[in-house]
Amino acid sequence: MRIATWNVNSVRTRLDQVCAWLQAEAPDVLCLQETKVADELFPHAAFEALGYRAVISGQKAYNGVAILSRLPIEDVRVGFAALLPDDPAAEELGAQKRVISAWIEGVRVLNLYVPNGSALTSDKYPYKLAWLGCLRRYLEAQEAEGEPLAMVGDFNIALEARDIHDPDRLSGGIMASDPERQALRDALGERLEDVFRVFEPDAGHWSWWDYRTGAWDMDRGWRIDHIYLSEELLACATGCVIHKGVRGNEQPSDHAPVVVHLAWPPEPDEDGEDDGGW
Repeated sequence: MRIATWNVNSVRTRLDQVCAWLQAEAPDVLCLQETKVADELFPHAAFEALGYRAVISGQKAYNGVAILSRLPIEDVRVGFAALLPDDPAAEELGAQKRVISAWIEGVRVLNLYVPNGSALTSDKYPYKLAWLGCLRRYLEAQEAEGEPLAMVGDFNIALEARDIHDPDRLSGGIMASDPERQALRDALGERLEDVFRVFEPDAGHWSWWDYRTGAWDMDRGWRIDHIYLSEELLACATGCVIHKGVRGNEQPSDHAPVVVHLAWPPEPDEDGEDDGGW
């Protein structure tokens, strides 16, 4: 099973690129962020022609998340309130379309577009921290359900110095501040692990290059697109790769896709029980 995440920065603007990548790579699941399209205008037909069903949560011009799958999709949940109906903040923080999940092949796939925060002095920064606090409560509720979890998306946080091209200059600023990092760590708890770092411990691997600074040409990037796995899925992971070359397309998204390879579902052992099993 291969699960991919990609902030496409407008699915309609980059529809041909997404379809070409799907044809070339054929992941089982592709989670998109920043689709930037109202639900009624989402390009379902283009993906259905490639064998993918899409479930979506979008809004005009901003935000938006989608899950494309060529495997059966069940139990789609949109927003924080799906698991936190009594949380007073969940409905408000779910107004921006940033959260969608689905049950696919025995895995809860959770697709997130974490707020950027804009700047430490912006009113969007405390919103980001509040959003991450709600994510922590949401993940606690999800854990109580006992489902294997693959949480993917654009997290807009470089969790460690090795995730930034110039950590001495950029650490402490937006997307690399201590409160953001701690809020994400609190949400992850001890349950979820960054699968990319299981296979690649070194610095120098980026998933986002800012349009505004010529960052791509100088390879000055950040690794802010992550895939986090619960224990039973992490045990089945066989690789995690950033498809950096896609960022070099003509009129690309500023993000590159990230793909995790899972030997899932686990093979039954000699006693007929699933190894690693849930």
